[in-house]
Amino acid sequence: MNAPLTVLPAFHLRLRRLRRSRGLKQAYVAVLLGVDQSTVSRWESGALVPEPDLVERTLRLLGGASPDDCALRRLVRNSSVPCHLVTDTDHRLLAVSAPRQREWVRSAAELMGTSLWRFATPEIAAAEAQLDALQWWEQAAPAPVVLHTSEAWTDGLHILEGDMVWERVWLSSGEPARLCTPHQR
Repeated sequence: MNAPLTVLPAFHLRLRRLRRSRGLKQAYVAVLLGVDQSTVSRWESGALVPEPDLVERTLRLLGGASPDDCALRRLVRNSSVPCHLVTDTDHRLLAVSAPRQREWVRSAAELMGTSLWRFATPEIAAAEAQLDALQWWEQAAPAPVVLHTSEAWTDGLHILEGDMVWERVWLSSGEPARLCTPHQR
C-alpha cells in the first residue's frame, strides 16, 4: 500500500504545474473532481489542502504518462547507468535501468506505476522540501538538483549512499517528469 501523497511538499505548486502543463482550466479540474472552481483555486494558492485521498486522486487523475513516451522509457531501461524516471508530481515510477534495479534489490514490475515517495530517505525528503525555494515548480527547465543520500532499507527497497541528480524532463503528455541519475564528478 502506498503512503499518503500529502507528505509530498508543495501540493499546491505540483497541482498548478500539472494542470497548466495539461492546458486545463481550474473549472474543468473542479468538474472532474466534483468540487467548486474556487476550491481548486484555494488548493493552488496553498490556502486549502484537500484530504489525503483527494490529493492522491487528483494527482492520479491529472497525471499518467502517455504511451508515446516509449522511446524515453526505453532509453532509461537500457541505460548502463543506475537511473530511474518518475513523474515529477507524485514520484510514480515510469522506467528504471537494470543497474538501478539491482541496487534496489526489488522487482521493477511490482513498483512500476506506483509512487516511490514511501521509500524516500530523510535527505530525499529534505531536498524535495527545498524545491519550492529553488522555484522548481515555476520553471519549465529548472537547474538540476544534486543531493546526497544515505544508505537505507525502506519497505524492502535498498537505496545506496551517494550523490544523485534530479533533472526535469517533459513527457509527450505535457506532464513533467524527473530523471534521477548518479552525480558524475
